[in-house]
Amino acid sequence: MKTLEKGRAGQKQTLRPTLGKVRESVFNILMGRVDGSVFVDLYAGTGAVGMDAMSRGAKAVWFVEADRKRAAEIKKLLEGCGCRPKANIIAMDAEAFIKKASKENLRADIVYLDPPYASDELEKVLPLLSGEGVLADDFAVLAEHSTKKPQPDEAGILKKKKSYRYGDTTLTLYGRKR
Repeated sequence: MKTLEKGRAGQKQTLRPTLGKVRESVFNILMGRVDGSVFVDLYAGTGAVGMDAMSRGAKAVWFVEADRKRAAEIKKLLEGCGCRPKANIIAMDAEAFIKKASKENLRADIVYLDPPYASDELEKVLPLLSGEGVLADDFAVLAEHSTKKPQPDEAGILKKKKSYRYGDTTLTLYGRKR
């Protein structure tokens, strides 16, 4: 998957590719949970993680990408492979999507978040995601972030289960606080 990295003022934003070993690790961490799930790929970028979830049996995938051109590219790719019926491409930012999903009663089994590493998106979105009633009863939230920027142990109903480090990248798995 690729996501936006913030550039310096006046510079164009570029995509940061997720290493293949990290993407494979995402699905190793989620093993046994993806098949039959409602999967949300927040900050979808190219949509690679969501497409991988579809190939692993997710019954529905929500691709959330604020950049309208990238969202259109995801849609075109999905139409080309015949995967479009299981996909929902949403061109809006993560916060707006979470609020909309809550109003429309979407219950996600898995939420994968890979915002720009230099942003404060996880700090804003994790508590919002936790409090909006978007998560199914037995959910998994997996956040990809910079190893230099550790994530909280708890955020609302989210409790950190484990972190996995891959060089400069860390995947943090959250489940329901009991």
